[in-house]
Amino acid sequence: MSEYETTEEAPSRKWYQAIGPGIITACVVIGPGSILTSNKIGAGNEFSMIWIVVVACIFMMFFMSMGARIGVVAKSSPADLIRQHLGGTLGKALAIIVGLCVFCISTAFQFGNNLGVQSAFNVYLDKGITIYLVIGFNALSISFLFAFKDFYKALEKVMMVFVGLMLLCFAINLVAAKPNIGSLAKGFLPLDAEISLDTLGLIGTTFVVAAAYFQCYLARQKGWSISELKNGLVDARVGSVIMATLTIMLMATAGTVLVGETLNSVEDVAAGLEPAFGQTGKMLFCIGLFSAAYSSFLVNSMIAGFILSDGLKLGATAGEKGPKIITTLVLLTGMVVALAVVLMDFETVPVVVFAQAVTVIGNPLLAAVLLWMTNSKKIMGDRTNGPITNIVGFLGIIILLVMAYRTAFVVIPSKLNPPQVTAVIELVEPSHLSPNQPPTT
Repeated sequence: MSEYETTEEAPSRKWYQAIGPGIITACVVIGPGSILTSNKIGAGNEFSMIWIVVVACIFMMFFMSMGARIGVVAKSSPADLIRQHLGGTLGKALAIIVGLCVFCISTAFQFGNNLGVQSAFNVYLDKGITIYLVIGFNALSISFLFAFKDFYKALEKVMMVFVGLMLLCFAINLVAAKPNIGSLAKGFLPLDAEISLDTLGLIGTTFVVAAAYFQCYLARQKGWSISELKNGLVDARVGSVIMATLTIMLMATAGTVLVGETLNSVEDVAAGLEPAFGQTGKMLFCIGLFSAAYSSFLVNSMIAGFILSDGLKLGATAGEKGPKIITTLVLLTGMVVALAVVLMDFETVPVVVFAQAVTVIGNPLLAAVLLWMTNSKKIMGDRTNGPITNIVGFLGIIILLVMAYRTAFVVIPSKLNPPQVTAVIELVEPSHLSPNQPPTT
């Protein structure tokens, strides 16, 4: 019996019927920042860093499973659990701090998703038209939040479409690239075990702890019962595999046709693909980019909306106004900053530095809260973590602390005192919730 197996009889369902929250999480992880990072690392290292993606996805899988288990087993929302089981001022303060950390990071990085949407269209359309498209897509997202009575089911279906588009577009380009299968297979082995800044950056694009934390809310919205706990764990694993597959396809394509290219933006990636694949390959990449940007665009805002609303006792479900209002605030703030960048060469470095400073506290804190909750018998009963999950969990926190150190003492100082500041051209995303997606200056 596996460490998560339950003796209760689960409903008879096909594996694909359990999919939902994991797909939504995959959408928030695979955004414009991770697409650019994957292509840059593939172009610079060919296939040698693929094993890092696999390792990062294993960590993500375990933390997503923790979030899903809390959502299925616990009778209250995460912030309520913090307040109930820590009690007093400490519980109230921690619930709010967790919400504020995610809100600040998500809001600051949301402009990257807006820029991703704009960049996907900017390859083919005039800047003026793309600006109106960005405004239109934000309006569509806000309408989406308020238009559906069963918001979660609608979101699940939309995200499945976007994931399908990404898988199809990036797979076609990979097949057309014809990578060397032997070299590609070697990339899954840790032959290049050097832990460099690029390595940490690649981990950060996939191991997105805030998205794993959001699984608590998604699992509650899915409505799984205790007897369906295994369905939630299957969902987390499928979502993690999808993240890994998309990232590896992008890296392998870049490692075949973009080797040696200088990639400072996703537009550079699209331009680099054109000589190898022609207009069709370039168009497929832009469709995939748009799918990644817009899906991440909406869910990233929801992460902040739900977690902060929960922390402030304004609601923690899709049917309540609190999460919708705060999600709308994140969407509008990200749009305004992105349009300022496009129209007025707005200085984004202070915004990104602020977001990265918050991740130093936010990411390890969220991981620690997940690990604490899933080890609490008062919360989980007899479904607390097994030894394997705890080992992976503690290692994950160590990795997040190392990335936090790198952010605090390497990335932020380089942004505050750059040798030569030109323009911010690299997209960042909720990985956002990751400190490893700094704009290139």
